[in-house]
Amino acid sequence: MSGPTKRHIVLCAALMTFGTSLPQAASAGPAGEKHGAEKTRASSTERTPFTPAEATAARPEGLPASVRIAGDDARAFQALIDGAGRAGDPWLVLSGGGENGAFAAGLLAGWSQAGDRPAFGVITGVSTGALIAPFAFVGSSADGALRQNYTEISAADVFEFGATPEALTDTWPLKERIARSVTPTLLKAVAAEHAKGRRLLVATTQVDSERPVLWDMGAIAAYGGERALRLFREIVLASTAVPGVFPPVMIEATVQDGRTNRTKTFGEMHDDGGAMGPFYLGPAPAIAGEAELHLPAHRVYLVVNNRLTPEFQMATRSTLSVLGRSMSAAIKAQTQAALALAKGFAARSDLDLRIAEIDGRFTQTSAAPFDRGYMQALFAHGEALGRTGTAFEPDGGRSARLPAPSTDHSARDLSSQNLAAR
Repeated sequence: MSGPTKRHIVLCAALMTFGTSLPQAASAGPAGEKHGAEKTRASSTERTPFTPAEATAARPEGLPASVRIAGDDARAFQALIDGAGRAGDPWLVLSGGGENGAFAAGLLAGWSQAGDRPAFGVITGVSTGALIAPFAFVGSSADGALRQNYTEISAADVFEFGATPEALTDTWPLKERIARSVTPTLLKAVAAEHAKGRRLLVATTQVDSERPVLWDMGAIAAYGGERALRLFREIVLASTAVPGVFPPVMIEATVQDGRTNRTKTFGEMHDDGGAMGPFYLGPAPAIAGEAELHLPAHRVYLVVNNRLTPEFQMATRSTLSVLGRSMSAAIKAQTQAALALAKGFAARSDLDLRIAEIDGRFTQTSAAPFDRGYMQALFAHGEALGRTGTAFEPDGGRSARLPAPSTDHSARDLSSQNLAAR
């Protein structure tokens, strides 16, 4: 098998597993297109050693360490939400799912049109949900940006092949896109909502510690200035960085050396928040019933940007087909397990958990990663459900059957020939 085909296989499998295609970014252009200022990798792969204690006390990009917590620390999470005056309002939880983020983007737009979309007290985002979340947080005025982000991009806007020291591809186009999307104006809007007692939270995975990190994006935005803007962008990029396929993001951190009283600077390595779970409702030990957690909210809306029901398709006797089908099953199983835990937590907590997913009411399939026609159709589907108030069905909408766009079932065959054409 040729080198380019192998790269396509790994990329496809990783995208299916972690679901991290960004609404604003994805490019598979030739390596010659990038230029020095846009490269995501550093000139050196050497790292300054640091300890677990230094990682805990570190100030990311020079901002206070309090702008983040360990995502698996139930006490820290409880303190964070207890300090949010609007945390009792409904929550919005946005999952990963790659190009399927068009579903959540459309749902939010339709919900705005219906006129009863809540001003969510807390919004959490993982992977593609991490890019949706800031726009959802500032309100319906950003619906146009979400529509553009999820209906006008293609696979030429996120990455390019050309291995970096840490990954198969380089995501300088994605980094550039995020820089254009996450502006000082957006940060000011996020900070204003944060000041009202609302919270915007994004998860990444800290590679060195093998632990999730939960970032208080409103607190970061409230500091303003170039460092806050840079960190905000880095977190969004990191939360979408598929391990081994997209490069991890190095976040500069500083800590005071107690012995020498000197400032030590080192680089933290962060990647896809979806590596720790498909969505973030709360610390894993609390969701599993192993730690105490009280959510002040009585209702949580969870948007799953994925299909969860099994879909029959005969696999061909090729590496790509077997790998693709296996990864599809794996991501569904991971999400179903996470949903089972979330439902158990909701039952114990008397929490009204409402779940929307890409169910049987949408039957169109994608012919290739970031297929624009597919994303436009999925956005329109989510928009219709949001407008009619039928997205959050008691059974996830699986029993409902509405007219859907025609399906080209031939596009579902992930054969090596099909992938090579991408």
